Amino acid sequence: QVQLAESGGGLVQDGGSLRLSCAASVRTFSLYDMGWYRQAPGKEREFVAFINGNGGSTSFADSVKGRFTISRDNAKATVYLQMNSLKPEETAIYYCNAQNRLIKGLGFWGQGTQVTVSS
Repeated sequence: QVQLAESGGGLVQDGGSLRLSCAASVRTFSLYDMGWYRQAPGKEREFVAFINGNGGSTSFADSVKGRFTISRDNAKATVYLQMNSLKPEETAIYYCNAQNRLIKGLGFWGQGTQVTVSS
């Protein structure tokens, strides 16, 4: 069992920035590919960003390319999402996800952190 704890959410104005963190309670953090997802009110959860276990590969949803970056510190078992130029429509609960690279289908979710972008 891996526990994920997101933090860093809050209220920001249109065009502002936030940095989310997700700390994992696991020794072998590098064995987990990490992702960020978000769910707005009344909408389905959607993919935002991905980073593989050693941090060498990343991918982003088209809607956030060029504005968001994802990084990780395996020594701290933490993944980050830097969000710049935020828009009101990006108001959502942001979730961290961990997928074990060796065991297919073994994944975990955090409890989420609220991001609110005011216009």
